[in-house]
Amino acid sequence: MNRTKGTEQAALVAAGATMLLWASAFVAIRAAAPYFSPGALALGRMLVASVVLGAILLIRREGWPSRAAWPGIIASGVLWFGLYMVTLNWGEESVDAGTAALIMGVGPILIALLSARLLHERITRFLLIGLAVSFAGTAVIGISVSDGGGSSVAGMLLCLVAAAAFACGVVAQKPALRHASAVQVTTFGCVVASVACLPFAGQLVTEVGAAPAPAVLNMVYLGLFPTALAFTTWGYALHRLRAGTLGATTYVVPVLVVALSWIVLREVPGALTVAGGLLCLAGVAVSRMRDRQPAPAVRQPERPAAPVASVDKG
Repeated sequence: MNRTKGTEQAALVAAGATMLLWASAFVAIRAAAPYFSPGALALGRMLVASVVLGAILLIRREGWPSRAAWPGIIASGVLWFGLYMVTLNWGEESVDAGTAALIMGVGPILIALLSARLLHERITRFLLIGLAVSFAGTAVIGISVSDGGGSSVAGMLLCLVAAAAFACGVVAQKPALRHASAVQVTTFGCVVASVACLPFAGQLVTEVGAAPAPAVLNMVYLGLFPTALAFTTWGYALHRLRAGTLGATTYVVPVLVVALSWIVLREVPGALTVAGGLLCLAGVAVSRMRDRQPAPAVRQPERPAAPVASVDKG
């Protein structure tokens, strides 16, 4: 029992590290985006991660994943590591931050529904309540940071595709982690995504040559930490926790983005943003609650039967 609890706590710590690194990615993307197109930025990020993780894999001598892991690796690499990053970067060019946050808030809900359907995970009432509360918090944050600009229909559809790709990628990755380590799944997922993004190679070469050094360093940072490290710690957590429950923890990311923007970019959040962040955290806390198991019925000891008086027949 203690060992299981310790494993779960370690997985939650890994998930927390993942959320912090993913939140930092939004700040780095904002700094790099003016100099890189969406596809080129995604490809550069994946190439950096593939090289670093490939070197770690060689040092650890883990080798190739088993054949059973490849369907999940390919699906998550194409959908999540590739399609998600390109469509999100692309969609945010014509969608304000508030609308993008609101649409992406659908992702954890889709994860819960898909994992219940495809992975046969149980959806508890606390998970449903937590998802609803956190989504409401995301909506409040979205309203508070919206700039009132017109969001194009195409941009909103791209963000919706990104949310769906994220959810499908997570659910596809879960079975792969039964047959391969988190490092293997992440490494080869990044390689698959790099291959899928190769059509943007020409743009990447041109833009790297024209971009200032800080923008290139931001792209390298994205590959090293929010991708190579964060996706590996995510894989570690996903192997040990339910996909639906872990997906709900991603609602912490908007809160961390607001905090990092306050610290790094000096963007002071408004009262409505803070209220939305508190709702997100409350929803995540609720989603971690567990239904109480009914107490086992106390079995009453059987009373010995009363002795039967013998009857004299004579």
